[in-house]
Amino acid sequence: MTRPLSALDRAAYALFSRRADARRHERDRDRYRGAGVEIAFDVFVARLHALAWLLAALAAPTAAVLVPVALVPAPDAVSAVPAVVVRGGVGVLAAALAHRSTTTLGGRYLAWRARARRIGIQRTLPGAVRYLRALSTGTDDRRTMLAKVAENDDAYGATAEAAGAVLAKAELTGSLNEGLRLVARDTPSQDTLAPFLMKFREHATQGPEELSRYLRMESRMLGHRQARERERASGFLELVAELFVVLLVLPALLVVVLSVMSVLTPSLNQPIGPPLGGVTPRAMIVYGAAVFVAAVGALAAAVVVSLRPVAVTPSYERPPGVVESFATALSNPASAAVVAVPFAASAAVVAWATGGSLLVAATLGYVAYAVPVGVVATRRARRDDAKDRELKDFVHAVSGHVSLGRPFPDAVARVADEVDLGPLDGDVADLAFAAGLTSTDGDLRTAALDRFVARVGTPLSEQTMRLVTGALDAGSDTETVFETLQTEVGRLHHEKQSMRDEMLVYAAVGWTTAILVVGIVVAVNLYVLDSFAQLSAVSTPGTGFVLDPDAVDVAREHRRFYVVTQATMLASGWFAGAASRGTYDALLHSGLLVAFAYVVFSLGGLL
Repeated sequence: MTRPLSALDRAAYALFSRRADARRHERDRDRYRGAGVEIAFDVFVARLHALAWLLAALAAPTAAVLVPVALVPAPDAVSAVPAVVVRGGVGVLAAALAHRSTTTLGGRYLAWRARARRIGIQRTLPGAVRYLRALSTGTDDRRTMLAKVAENDDAYGATAEAAGAVLAKAELTGSLNEGLRLVARDTPSQDTLAPFLMKFREHATQGPEELSRYLRMESRMLGHRQARERERASGFLELVAELFVVLLVLPALLVVVLSVMSVLTPSLNQPIGPPLGGVTPRAMIVYGAAVFVAAVGALAAAVVVSLRPVAVTPSYERPPGVVESFATALSNPASAAVVAVPFAASAAVVAWATGGSLLVAATLGYVAYAVPVGVVATRRARRDDAKDRELKDFVHAVSGHVSLGRPFPDAVARVADEVDLGPLDGDVADLAFAAGLTSTDGDLRTAALDRFVARVGTPLSEQTMRLVTGALDAGSDTETVFETLQTEVGRLHHEKQSMRDEMLVYAAVGWTTAILVVGIVVAVNLYVLDSFAQLSAVSTPGTGFVLDPDAVDVAREHRRFYVVTQATMLASGWFAGAASRGTYDALLHSGLLVAFAYVVFSLGGLL
């Protein structure tokens, strides 16, 4: 069902919808099919052009006002180009650039979405095919098999979404084959998912044995392909890390260079004028550099997180209710992220009330928020790592008993009695008890397995034990199910450990970059700024070398260097934490680096 358009959408559609048929958007239309955007293509194009014209209208006057003073002819200068013409030309150029950039980025947005979906499918399709193979031993109903995959969106992500799209199109067209064809046509994964869907349709018509044989072969081929993709992703991360270091060090060096130029170029310290008041070009560049550094860090962290396999990036949900959130604040990072807010705000207020500047208060507030949340996440991650190690042994032991012909409840009970599983002992004992009570009831058995997954609470358990539930519900052979499960658990655990080892290098890159920037900035503050201040105070009229005595204000320069440094600490910490374990580790690393820079600046008397 199509959602009705809002008033703004209707206005944009009336003005710009015809642009969707323009030749310049032909490539965007192809990208749109694979991007999975929920709105119609002509509505998307209308919104894009409306936004482009709005930004152009804002960019023109802004750029005209912010033209550097050095570029505008002085009133008493002999020039063929009046100042108003220069500013007007810059405004027109800025408007054209804003419009063109916006429409271009709209097309790139579609390409990015399509690429993200393609990467998601490449990551999750091998596991989904192994799941389909386990399902095929119990049923040859293609709708049931695809529905089981679609239900496991936590494990199979973009592939589960594609399976749901097949079922939705099949319901609309009345034919599952037509649904498979349409999704294969529109998917951005033309080299993996599209041929798989068509071959799946072909082999399913030849009987369950042929389908199971095909799925077994396909799962092996996709597994090899996934290993090659992981190697390529590792190479891409190396490039990201190198670019990250360059983009973080350059702004700090830019601020140092500006400190020198301010002595020789007084216009950098001259206020721009209305509407920006007393803001100087140099201040804009310095604080702009800080914003740029933070943006680079956020983007680099997002890229790193996007390249991490699903099993390596944990996600946590906060329980409903304030009491529950406080009760789980020491074990659940999502709860800690909420509970820490008033604590961090109190720390910032106390710092400001006791005489600290707003910068110091913001620094301490961020540290008071990020570090506790990060510590909780680290403790939880270590506990989850221990459980995942034992989960691999648990699945291996259960698979051994099942292969000997023992029923699933009996196999779990024997493992609970005979094998020491450390932090997983209590969860396995609970599963053994529940499985013994529900051996003849499929729904209760499913509930017992779901309870086990919830108790373990790790991404690996979510991705693997759901396979048992779905396959056994479909009537699949138990031995085949656990053989597939054993392969899946081993693969995911190995992938998690390998990725963890590889990412530690990039975490070290983030810390090294941060410490390098702190060293550069502190050295400049302690040994160079005073010399600049003395140099700017020198004035020798009549020699042609007169310097601005107010070019270097030591206290002001310390503040600006501190802002740029802390922005670099944030960026480096986000990158290092994202490489280490993900979003919550990004908080911990950035909080520790921000605290480190604050301590260094405080001990050096630079605050």
